Amino acid sequence: MTADPDFRPHRVVVLALDGLLPFELGIPHRIFGRPRDARMRHLYEVVTCSIRPPGPVETDADFAIHVAHGPEALATADTVVVPASYELGPVYGQGVLTDELAAALARIRPGTRLASICTGAYVLAAAGHLDGRPATTHWADAERFQRMFPKVEVDADVLFIDDGDVLTSAGVAAGIDLCLHIVRRDHGTAVANEVARRTVVPPHRDGGQAQYIHRPVPDPQLATTTAARTWALGRLHEPIQLRDLAEQEAMSVRTFTRRFREEVGVSPGQWLTQQRVERARQLLESTGLSVDQVARDAGFGTAQSMRQHLQTALGVTPTAYRRTFRADGQKVSTARASRPAAASARASAKSSTG
Repeated sequence: MTADPDFRPHRVVVLALDGLLPFELGIPHRIFGRPRDARMRHLYEVVTCSIRPPGPVETDADFAIHVAHGPEALATADTVVVPASYELGPVYGQGVLTDELAAALARIRPGTRLASICTGAYVLAAAGHLDGRPATTHWADAERFQRMFPKVEVDADVLFIDDGDVLTSAGVAAGIDLCLHIVRRDHGTAVANEVARRTVVPPHRDGGQAQYIHRPVPDPQLATTTAARTWALGRLHEPIQLRDLAEQEAMSVRTFTRRFREEVGVSPGQWLTQQRVERARQLLESTGLSVDQVARDAGFGTAQSMRQHLQTALGVTPTAYRRTFRADGQKVSTARASRPAAASARASAKSSTG
């Protein structure tokens, strides 16, 4: 196979700080290490760096890790990911960077995409990257985070926030959602779904889904709404009423609605819209169906209705979305999402928690 001299994988540099959580450090490597194009070339190159020369970095577990790259790697990044750490020192205590960390972050080129997982947001905030921007972190830390960084618009109720070139996520598993979202944004639904399938995680949890659901695991003695959701996913192209969903579980509409929100974190109507948007994205990427037919097959009924929902959720029209992604799910344009588009997506994410 002839090498393409113009091909270069997107370089993701993960910043490993002392006290890091090994699970969260591994998320970017697991998610970004999977995507490949039609020629089986890796779409991302993932490297880990420290703020010191190559060597050991302490974790919150009973082992350290050896990091092979120093802070100079940050200057080569297209995306920098900052996972959580339990030893942020003055970053966590006073909201200021150490000289060593500040010098390392100063190596990042202007325009580099920045992302954080959980309390990694403290690093971005202390560096001033979140001033005047919406951001999130672990729900248990959000109030303290807001007090320490009053210029940041903290939203404690969402899994992640995409503000264009700066993205933040809640704790632990929300980092998976964030990284899958980035893959989806860069290369489309088909690629992200394949990564999710291989990682054995849900392909898509909307950024606006609630972080903390008081009953995340239903009482085994109580009926769940799983069958209704499975039933609906097979009939997205049909009109689906709330009473239809409730009937699948032999519940009253009131009981079903309450149980559904407890389990999923959003209302049945919001969930249906999310699934239909996802279905429309898949059809726009992978088929040559007309926009009208995609709208019908995804359950929106009309192209105008689908256009409104995609504009709200993604910040683009169906035609623009299809133009951006080829039928094989590979992105045609390498341009970053604009902040207005990201703001539209963020507004949709927030509304889905209502």
